[in-house]
Amino acid sequence: MKKYQLLSIILVVLALLSGCMLPESERAGNQIPYGDQLNTVQNAVDQYREATGGLLPIKTRDMDVDQYIKYPVDFSKIVPDYTAEIPPNAFETGGIYQYVLMDVEEAPTVKLVDLRVAEAIRSINIRKNANGGRAPISETVADNVYKFNYEAMGFSEEQTVSSPYSGRELPFVVTGSGDVYIDYTMDLYTAIQEYEGSLEAGQDIRFLLYEESPIVPAYSLPYTIDENNEPVFMNS
Repeated sequence: MKKYQLLSIILVVLALLSGCMLPESERAGNQIPYGDQLNTVQNAVDQYREATGGLLPIKTRDMDVDQYIKYPVDFSKIVPDYTAEIPPNAFETGGIYQYVLMDVEEAPTVKLVDLRVAEAIRSINIRKNANGGRAPISETVADNVYKFNYEAMGFSEEQTVSSPYSGRELPFVVTGSGDVYIDYTMDLYTAIQEYEGSLEAGQDIRFLLYEESPIVPAYSLPYTIDENNEPVFMNS
């Protein structure tokens, strides 16, 4: 019996050691976006606002930056006075999420940007830059929105990224100015089917993705609905 007990102890120790040897970005604590970590930062932000007369603990960004990454949380303003440490899943500690604030005017709310999406776009931009900054087009999707010709860019297959909402593999699109974005059409189609409220043409419907999720659809173009109540890119 002692032999089996010793074997069990050895296996547990090996499992713990293997977890310690994982790269920082792959450890479970760095990847969990929900629960206490998000609540802790929200509480710290609220306390900071109260103590400073309504100021927000955010970094300064240009006003024309994507609305979903415009207000990143500045942890130097809330750690350690309002929370003991930066969450292990935050970019600043080797995690895969950028903590940001949404609805800063009415009810500042802590949300997350999945930086794996940003990294996927960066990889495409590297290949695009190696191609003289050009992105060969294979198809027009909407006004000023196009699909890549991936083979012409040197890829063996269409590039995709895993959706932070559904786990689906989502494609990329590019605008006439060469900016690369994630195409959330598939996720939005599902969200529309599940939404119990009413939507209007011309309304940006991306709120459907993050209304019940801690993650915002950063690096995306605005979407609205067409006459069939299906998601389409909003005309620029």
